[in-house]
Amino acid sequence: MSEQLRLMAVHAHPDDESSKGAASMARYVAAGVEVLVVTCTGGERGDILNPAMELPEVRADLPRIRQVEMERARKILGVRQQWLGFVDSGLPEGDPPPPLPAGCFARQPVEVATEPLVAAIREFRPQVITTYDERGGYPHPDHVMCHTISVAAFEAAGDPDRYPEAGPPWQPSKLYYHMTFTKPRVLALHEALRTRGLDSPYGEWLESWDDRYDISHRVTTRVPCGEYFEVRDRALLAHETQIDPTGRWFAVPLALQREVWPTEDYELARSLVDSTMPEDDMFAGVLDRSRAW
Repeated sequence: MSEQLRLMAVHAHPDDESSKGAASMARYVAAGVEVLVVTCTGGERGDILNPAMELPEVRADLPRIRQVEMERARKILGVRQQWLGFVDSGLPEGDPPPPLPAGCFARQPVEVATEPLVAAIREFRPQVITTYDERGGYPHPDHVMCHTISVAAFEAAGDPDRYPEAGPPWQPSKLYYHMTFTKPRVLALHEALRTRGLDSPYGEWLESWDDRYDISHRVTTRVPCGEYFEVRDRALLAHETQIDPTGRWFAVPLALQREVWPTEDYELARSLVDSTMPEDDMFAGVLDRSRAW
């Protein structure tokens, strides 16, 4: 390649990078692309989702443990990683939900929270950025805020008049949203399991699915990465406090996943280069080059 390709993945919490786009990142790393995961918060207010890790000493030391888990996952994926340094907002529960904690990520002024991401973009100089859609993928306040500052930073990073203290301007070429949990994908995996006489963990989920919120029609880009699903799963398991190894994440055999849905899917939300839809490469149109993969 005549120019180094770089991909930046912006996520709300440690473990999000392993559940959304991890196999794509591993594929691009194997092809020589530099990948940087930017993690907005430390996950300090996250729940412990693996029953085996629900211990008083783990709860008391959760911020440090989540940093250790992130480092393990980073090494497995072969990526670089940077913390933005904001504090997890937590997921408010109740009707009405309680106010978010003072000083948390989701309560930051957008212009304040955007600046360190602009600085990270200008330093790393990615051509491609991935993040969440306007709903955050799901309505966690940190995920929605992550979307907000990612879009704002994509627009601001190339403007020398904005955030002049954040480094020399750099304009990324493309911005993508993760389209990981679409109904067609979940339904295809569910039906494949049932056809083979295997239990499916998706039945109740599909029965309660509200089609008004289906995003499958927005998919523009499917990145073939089935051979890296095993890397994705190892990165997920590195986040021991967040991932139950007996849970739904691992209910579908890898061979079946590769057969039924061997891609990770995205929506091209912003592009400053010519692209032909549908795509199978997030770097399509970025460089006038012959692809090596």
